[in-house]
Amino acid sequence: MAQTLGAGFLAHGHEVTLGTRDPSKLDDWAAANPSGAIGSFADAAAFGEVLVLAVKGSVAQDVLRLAGAENLAGKPVLDTTNPIADAPPDNGVLHYFTSLDDSLMERLQRDVPGAHFVKCFSSVGNPCMVDPDFGGRRPTMFICGDDAAAKGAAGEILDQFGWDVADMGGVEAARAIEPLCILWCIPGLLSNEWTHAFALLR
Repeated sequence: MAQTLGAGFLAHGHEVTLGTRDPSKLDDWAAANPSGAIGSFADAAAFGEVLVLAVKGSVAQDVLRLAGAENLAGKPVLDTTNPIADAPPDNGVLHYFTSLDDSLMERLQRDVPGAHFVKCFSSVGNPCMVDPDFGGRRPTMFICGDDAAAKGAAGEILDQFGWDVADMGGVEAARAIEPLCILWCIPGLLSNEWTHAFALLR
């Protein structure tokens, strides 16, 4: 996910630094995207004006600690993570390690109160994240967060990437948005269909 979004940001004219524990894992990405940079999580967090958290949900809190609260302070953090548990799905239905009363993004916001988290890119797969093609119809990205300016920055990026935005409100709405990943994954896990997205009809 991080590599897909990183390439997408570069394609749309942004400067990009990907953060990682092991730079060698990104050798192929670096070769394909020579204008991008690679560094530690702290390097990437310090570099970016808008940050994207695109890691496995179970390590998200650790990655934020490595990034450093001082590097995250005051910045929009587009949170793509989902709290997927390390357990096999039941008939295509994923297990989460959170409840419907406390989302992963709420935990992250509590951990780093100075950052401005925006739930984003959490209910679609890599092939459709950037410039999705659904016959001219724009899919909907559901977002939420407590900072209006951060959500505005996320909305500008999503519009540039070919998405309509549906703002669901404050950070608590992540309790509803994160489970959309469970629904999105069912066709993939049952029928190997991974190129769909949601659309909100108004």
